[in-house]
Amino acid sequence: MMYNTNDSRYRKHRNHNLAALLAPLLMLSALPVRAGDFIVYSPHVTQGRTELEFRGFGYRDSNTDVNGTRGYNFSVAHGVTSWWKPEIYFANYDREPGGSTRFSGYEFENTFQLAPIGKFWADPGFLFAYSHANAAGTPDALEFGPLFEKSSGRINQRLNLIWEKQIGSGAGAKYAFRSSYSVNYRIKSAIRPGIEAYYRPNDHATQFGPVISGEIYSSAGREFGYRVGVVFGLNRTAPNQTLVGQLEYEF
Repeated sequence: MMYNTNDSRYRKHRNHNLAALLAPLLMLSALPVRAGDFIVYSPHVTQGRTELEFRGFGYRDSNTDVNGTRGYNFSVAHGVTSWWKPEIYFANYDREPGGSTRFSGYEFENTFQLAPIGKFWADPGFLFAYSHANAAGTPDALEFGPLFEKSSGRINQRLNLIWEKQIGSGAGAKYAFRSSYSVNYRIKSAIRPGIEAYYRPNDHATQFGPVISGEIYSSAGREFGYRVGVVFGLNRTAPNQTLVGQLEYEF
């Protein structure tokens, strides 16, 4: 069908084609996410508590340039005081579609609990982290932002607002922002169904979906925690599905 270039139908047709061409490029910009992007942090710190943790995510999508993207990390944390918990991600890995799993770097993260639990309407905290990229030419980064948690009976809610700034050689001048939210209902400690939502405007991605989590306690005071779920892309440039998982052992 032929269009007059001044015809509004031509402009609409042209814009539709342009959006179709740009969509894969916008999707590719979402690829550098890490397993740490699919977590809603708690601001709570328990002094003397040590945590061993594994987290991971995987994309499912009709776009072969996205489908199969994965990320994993392993970390150890310790509550040094009643308000400070440092955490070392000693092994971060990622895998692009068709590629092999590769070591991507490490991270030093700090959670600060800013007030006793229950003092305010929501419990406040702050996250500050430094990540080092293993790949040559990839900048390091700083992450920081407030953390909030609110428990009302069996319902628990968390909200994170995180900014990221690249540093070092090749670093960009702009800040990247992301936010995450979770709400769950405690049937019992070992079963907490809920939902999680993630918003990453720099990656053109908004995601939302069901997650189930829980904690199992031993008589010796040790704790095993888990979290599994799937979040769905709410816009064209977000992956269709992202599988998320987490295992944690505390003692």
